[in-house]
Amino acid sequence: MPVGMIYARRLAVLATSATLAVTGLLATAPAAQAAMPTPVSAATARTYLAALTVKAEGSTTGYSRDLFPHWITQSGTCNTRETVLKRDGVNVVTDSNCAATSGSWYSEYDGATWTLASDLDIDHMVPLAEAWRSGANSWTTAQRQSFANDLTRPQLIAVTDNVNQAKGDQDPATWLPPRTAYRCTYVRAWVQVKYYWSLSVDSAEKSALQSALNGC
Repeated sequence: MPVGMIYARRLAVLATSATLAVTGLLATAPAAQAAMPTPVSAATARTYLAALTVKAEGSTTGYSRDLFPHWITQSGTCNTRETVLKRDGVNVVTDSNCAATSGSWYSEYDGATWTLASDLDIDHMVPLAEAWRSGANSWTTAQRQSFANDLTRPQLIAVTDNVNQAKGDQDPATWLPPRTAYRCTYVRAWVQVKYYWSLSVDSAEKSALQSALNGC
């Protein structure tokens, strides 16, 4: 067989092997984890923060979580919590009721990974009670429902349940994620949500946000 033909055959074999290798890689690679919407840049967050109304935090008088109807139906049988669990997890399998039966979730707040949906809370980046004290007390129920189920802004994220419970309704003056690598993302998200929803900040909160943003 002429040398040229042997060389051409070898090239064809190598090309086929490369194609199979790439195809195999694509078939076996784990699905990339989705995430909450990416917050605005630190520079934009600084601009937004400067535009927010600064005033003393209001009271929680009259506040109830029931005034923020949450985990409403988003599509089919899936409510907001289930939608976020599917979005934030890897290889999430759900049953006919949209409940997650398996999957893997990485909690950005503390760096823990979980395989049971029951180990996760869906955190409201700006807590409902914090929103109430910052202006949501004057909203309509429809506005509060939209805020509590906001999938468009970086307001909802699946995280370790006891870390979310430790956060409670605190603002960044008294609580930031224990995983320091996520703090810049966290404060950018916080400012974006407050800016979009025209919520106020108190002076200590603003100082903490400025300090964190300067470190981004």
